[in-house]
Amino acid sequence: MTATVELRHRIGGEWTLGSGEPVESRSPAHPDRLIATGRAAVVEDVDAAVAAARLAAPDWARMPAGSRGVFLREAGRLLSDRAEVLGAELAAEEGKTLAEGVGEVRRAAQILEYFASVGDRQAGTVHHSPRAGERILVTRKPLGVVAAITPFNFPIAIPAWKIAPALAYGNTVVWKPAGPVPLLALRLAEALVEAGLPAGVLNLLIGGADLGSAMVAHPGIDGITFTGSTTVGRSIAALAAARGVPVQAELGGKNAAVVLADADLDLAVAQVAAGAFNSSGQKCTATSRVIVDESIADGFLARLVARADSLVVGDPLDPATQIGPVISDHARRSMLGAVAAATDAGVVRLTAREPEIGASGASRASGASRASGGGHFVAPTVLDCTGTEAAVWDDELFGPIVGVKRVSGTAEAFAEANRGEFGLTAAVFTRDLGTALEAMDAIDTGILHVNSESAGADPHVPFGGAKGSGLGPKEQGEAAQEFFTHTTTVYLRGGA
Repeated sequence: MTATVELRHRIGGEWTLGSGEPVESRSPAHPDRLIATGRAAVVEDVDAAVAAARLAAPDWARMPAGSRGVFLREAGRLLSDRAEVLGAELAAEEGKTLAEGVGEVRRAAQILEYFASVGDRQAGTVHHSPRAGERILVTRKPLGVVAAITPFNFPIAIPAWKIAPALAYGNTVVWKPAGPVPLLALRLAEALVEAGLPAGVLNLLIGGADLGSAMVAHPGIDGITFTGSTTVGRSIAALAAARGVPVQAELGGKNAAVVLADADLDLAVAQVAAGAFNSSGQKCTATSRVIVDESIADGFLARLVARADSLVVGDPLDPATQIGPVISDHARRSMLGAVAAATDAGVVRLTAREPEIGASGASRASGASRASGGGHFVAPTVLDCTGTEAAVWDDELFGPIVGVKRVSGTAEAFAEANRGEFGLTAAVFTRDLGTALEAMDAIDTGILHVNSESAGADPHVPFGGAKGSGLGPKEQGEAAQEFFTHTTTVYLRGGA
């Protein structure tokens, strides 16, 4: 990137510059580098955006689903064509590696393409009636105007998997992206506008939490889709419930990888490391707890620690980098504080590198690093939590830090995996089919991986968690229609 991008909002059919407080997007690898700048939207802009969305809603809802899909397909093509450029912008703004950034843009394009085909799929059902000359039809209608509030960690893919189904099923959208990543939000909105999306169908407001609060409370909003912390998600759900507004919320995770005695250790090490450290651990589906059978723990942990200590930490735009920065200095300090508190409580750090990486480009212990310039870097860290009750085992850190506990046998392993309030995703490593089938019943989670990393989501299957990790219908796949539409049961009978 060679120039700072001017940020804009989209309200109705117009791009606006905003009149609120200054907004800056800075590189988490080089905090002195300004990526994008502008002024925030103000609460009054929420009224204007909702009014524009409500004005556009009837015509958009009546448009055939196949016709709506044309806009999504073209926007997906534009993103795919620009994946290399936008992926570099994503890496610079959010901090994941260049390869991950390009991959995320391509995934957003794939999501748009998938939902572009809604018009080719089943739109309802027909049932027998107990009365002669009658059929019972169950049809679907859009909610109306949907508020989308999205997080920083997947700044284009998560918005795509909310906005694409919302639009495909005939809703209009008012969208507030996370504060640290406005540029990729702008790029997604630009692609949809360039694809010809009618005025008012998608409205983009960049700014702070006041905008999200105004959207949640707005009487013109018919549904809210949110990804973020469990605390905020529950607050949104409570406020929305008081108005009778449905909420879809994907919330926190403290995801376990269970490595059993019969596991393929090479596979398990590679997949656990990927789940724990890719994207700097900033995934709601990241592996943050490893539960390993004590009979194979020493060999497994030796390999996992060696893998963690070998990963290159540095500038995400450097092709040699494997782990980029975390999103902010606040996040970095929180993670380092959690590790310090854990070691004070008796947890043993197994990795050789200190978690803290300074401006010199290396942690206080030797290790692979290209970090420099005071960026928000945290080294991949493995903590042995066996025999302790440290908070690090239960609290979501959202960084490249993984705790480990040794257990005896499958039953104890599955019980430990179920511990805590979260239930987003889990991974089980075993060669035994019966054990894998048992895990499906025993582990209470929205997503279960067998012999693969805990992270990952495909657009054609449901995504979402159990317990404290989710509220409302699941996202993606055909499950998305359960939130973005409501049913009308029609009793159809001839006039005679």
